[in-house]
Amino acid sequence: MAPPSLKLGGFRPFDGRGPTRPHALPAHHMVTHGVIVGMTGSGKTGLSIVALEEALAAGVPVLAVDVKGDLSNLLLAFPSLGAEAFVPWAEGAKRRAGLAEAGIDEGVLARFHANTEVRVLTPGSSAGEPLHVLSSLERRSARWDADPESAQASLSAAISLVLRLLGRDPDPARSREHVILSVLAERRLRAGGDADIASLLADLNDPPIAEVGALPIDSFAPKAERRALAAALNNLLASPTFASWRAGASLDVGEWLAPKNGKAPAVIVSVAHLDDEERTLVLGVLLEEVLAWVRSLPGTARLRALILFDEVYGFLPPHPANPPTKRPLVVLMKQARAFGVGVLLATQNPMDLDYRALSNAGIWCIGRLQTDADRERVVDGLSGTAGRRDKELEAVISKLAPRWFVLRNVHAEGAPVLLNPRHAMSYLKGPLTRVELKQALKARRSEEDVL
Repeated sequence: MAPPSLKLGGFRPFDGRGPTRPHALPAHHMVTHGVIVGMTGSGKTGLSIVALEEALAAGVPVLAVDVKGDLSNLLLAFPSLGAEAFVPWAEGAKRRAGLAEAGIDEGVLARFHANTEVRVLTPGSSAGEPLHVLSSLERRSARWDADPESAQASLSAAISLVLRLLGRDPDPARSREHVILSVLAERRLRAGGDADIASLLADLNDPPIAEVGALPIDSFAPKAERRALAAALNNLLASPTFASWRAGASLDVGEWLAPKNGKAPAVIVSVAHLDDEERTLVLGVLLEEVLAWVRSLPGTARLRALILFDEVYGFLPPHPANPPTKRPLVVLMKQARAFGVGVLLATQNPMDLDYRALSNAGIWCIGRLQTDADRERVVDGLSGTAGRRDKELEAVISKLAPRWFVLRNVHAEGAPVLLNPRHAMSYLKGPLTRVELKQALKARRSEEDVL
């Protein structure tokens, strides 16, 4: 059996001469990760969704981080071209010609719809499926028996989130509050119970242990400090807003990406409704969970799963900025390849990304960029893998039309090529509001019931 491939669209030689021809990118090339850059209107989100569709069509599970609300358009991959499906979303949607050009007919649409399972998680909101962001702390998982090191890593990230919400030091190695909460929580979890915040409050006020490390508990964390921490936790526990973060599906990437009933899972974590600080905190915990899951996998050269982070600007900044999302993203870019997990990052602001992390990417898709500085930064970032014709590359990028990208693939010999992404099977409506997201999920469930 031939290895799966991603039919992203039409390709043309780097010099722009000659016809546009279809070309397939071998799926396993994505294990060396990818970057998509392009200003608003360049077609970046469309290419990202096409990449998701192709991975799913090849049976590869995907996890997508949706900052703007665009990626939930994957719910609008209707099983046919009938006009009735589009009535709630657009007037006179004309897609047949674009899909036909890509060789996609109603049979292809129906198979894609039938063989994929789309799930939208919305932490802090009931618009999609609520997500218990602290489930690694408050709900015991089977990993404490099968893979306790992975469970410990997830627990540490959850406790760091709690401490950040309290405005306290979240560093696992430096913070005494992190250490004592970890010790108390792990004691409960290893014993087979849960470690909900209310239980930890009781343990802080009446410790079930005599020592932390080599010190008596009252020396390591005096009673007054423990009571102050317990009071802060109680205020957090009483907050109605915080309650929405402690309900819903457990944070379990391994379970999310496990195929069910022969369908390739697409899990979209939408944080468009959160403010900037909440997004950073939630996604920091999510990415630490992704990293813990990746490290639990056996090695492989095939593409086991694809992780897409759309609009990564602000979450992977250069030194010295260090948001909670940066460490797991950097480690994933360095290590996930060995486990068959590809990471695809997309942004319209290349100036403010950590290029030391992005230098690990083997596939670059470069669209229209707004400023000379953006173009120079991208070309400089590619110099380590390009090694040729940088001035020509910059000149080509400056002349790109919308929905055209320079594709550089370290696995392919010769010059880069120009990529014109195919028409997406999903209807690209744009960011979905919370009301529209509920409507799309309801329509998707109704279609699946009919099928």
